[in-house]
Amino acid sequence: MTIRTEEFLLNLGPQHPSTHGVFRILLTLDGETVVKAKPIPGYLHRGIEKLAESRTYTQVIPYTDRLDYLAGMLMNWGYVHAVEKLMNIEVPERAEYIRVIVGELARIASHLVATGAYAGDVGGLTGFIYTFRDREDIMDLFEMICGARLTPSYMRIGGVADDIPEGFIEKCYQFLDYFPSAIEEYNGLITGNEIFQARTKNVAILSAEDAIRMSLSGPVLRASGVNYDLRKVRPYSVYDRFEFEVPLGTKGDCFDRYYVRILEMEQSVKIIRQALDQLPEGPIRGKVPKVIKPAAGEAYAEIESSKGIMGVYVVSDGSTKPYRVHFRRPSFVNLGYLDEMLRGWKIADVIAILGSIDIVLGEVDA
Repeated sequence: MTIRTEEFLLNLGPQHPSTHGVFRILLTLDGETVVKAKPIPGYLHRGIEKLAESRTYTQVIPYTDRLDYLAGMLMNWGYVHAVEKLMNIEVPERAEYIRVIVGELARIASHLVATGAYAGDVGGLTGFIYTFRDREDIMDLFEMICGARLTPSYMRIGGVADDIPEGFIEKCYQFLDYFPSAIEEYNGLITGNEIFQARTKNVAILSAEDAIRMSLSGPVLRASGVNYDLRKVRPYSVYDRFEFEVPLGTKGDCFDRYYVRILEMEQSVKIIRQALDQLPEGPIRGKVPKVIKPAAGEAYAEIESSKGIMGVYVVSDGSTKPYRVHFRRPSFVNLGYLDEMLRGWKIADVIAILGSIDIVLGEVDA
């Protein structure tokens, strides 16, 4: 008599906390082994691209906060960068420096959520508490500069909403002086933890060839050893004035995808310190007409967000509202390889693999 098992379907999400939001994966399992995985996004879809067509160019900015709500500053930046390109608007130097400062703070805040949540995904909830403790300092800085913590709406077409308030620079330096010791703490608590390493090392190895083939970007791409960071290869804003390195992984496994983010936070600290040291005086807003009405045309701009390349395509028909806006969202693109990454691994590894991609559903669903 031949004994065999039957494949069965298991829905993971859309309400499971370890799916990092309302994400659903339909898993086909043979016992505990994943045979196939079908990602099913869309539970947070709000039609932001369509909504943009009925708003003025400035009114679209708050909607970009809701894409990657863990790095709203970077989402703001990607959009206004595209409109500025469409209208050939020159951004004042001081505003560019401020954008770099808040953008890199947002990158650290986003990586802190990724790092802490990932530790929790594989069983170490204490790491989650530590990283959120330090993220609060950045939220306080955002509150000082724009009055909001999660949805800043701080960027403006041609610059930023307000200048740096009194006390911000001192508080920011204090954070930069303190944060390296926090990273050492994470390394002791999470990176060097034997259980954490056993759950992540040599798990779901992603080759450089596959990462490039699937158009992946950000820490997921660089963990596979691909040296591609827009801030270096096609510097925008004033990034070409700062010295920093692009951390790379060697194997492309879950551990590398985690550790690259730790190293990137160290580099962001370097960039912010240089930007604060060099911060010039001057206006914070360029010459922008009161009514923003670009000539008919189109523009595409992209930035390096915390999760990869954030691209924005804007089409103008000459009116005060965009004719079309499309966002190239890194979380959505990075999920494209999930099925192949999960195949052959045990169901206990699914959360460790998904968490290593670091998705945010507001951006995936748009």
